[in-house]
Amino acid sequence: MLDYINKENLEKSFKNFRGAFPFDHCVVDNFFTDEMASILSNDFPAFDDPIWHQYDNPIEIKKVSNLWNIFPPTTYEVFSDLNSPDFVSYLSDISGIDPLYADNGLNGGGWHMLNNGGKLNPHLDYSMHPKLPLQRKINLIVYLNKNWKEGWGGELGLWSSENDGKSPKKIETIVPCFYNRAIFFDTTMHSWHGLYNVVNSPEDEFRKSLAIYYLTTPPSDVDKRGKALFAPTDDQKGDKDIEELIDKRSKVETASEVYKK
Repeated sequence: MLDYINKENLEKSFKNFRGAFPFDHCVVDNFFTDEMASILSNDFPAFDDPIWHQYDNPIEIKKVSNLWNIFPPTTYEVFSDLNSPDFVSYLSDISGIDPLYADNGLNGGGWHMLNNGGKLNPHLDYSMHPKLPLQRKINLIVYLNKNWKEGWGGELGLWSSENDGKSPKKIETIVPCFYNRAIFFDTTMHSWHGLYNVVNSPEDEFRKSLAIYYLTTPPSDVDKRGKALFAPTDDQKGDKDIEELIDKRSKVETASEVYKK
């Protein structure tokens, strides 16, 4: 099964998945073989390529693409493999989450790329899939930015949640986005996450990642949120324009109005 994935590291890391703080997660270093990681990193288009969909507003600055027809052959194969029944069944076994389903449409996933100034406020991901009657359950993110330096920011932050679950409380875990590092986390546990620091990289260095999201059968009391719910950063709290932006971004009907602003 997927001989280009470090299965030993993956299974060892998942022993610490359940009960991790502030919500279930684990970090897997050297996720791909060196050869595969290098190919996947080199497969990314240029940052100024017109294929990208851009988010550019005060709470998120990044570029994304989930268009299968533009993925080069190796990237196409890897996304296919990571969504295959065999891998999803394996992930269900090691995570203890059953049932678990692939999202072959890569809704919200695919390639993600940020340059200097890239940001992503703390947020909760969408809960219910927009096309399927399933709940988003596990995020897999793999960082593919070669030669990344810790001082360049872009770390993934995990926040604890206020008791009502409607806002983040405190940054608890910071995961540097080092090359060929993967993180898996449960998105159903008031899982506030985002960039801890704005990207501060040289102009020719980019924060690259692959993102795949896995789904499950929703519980009867599922949060029906169809778009991400963001929170203001400390310097944005009390700003009415930011509050209005966050409100619009959180609604299926108005989110597309504010992707660029």
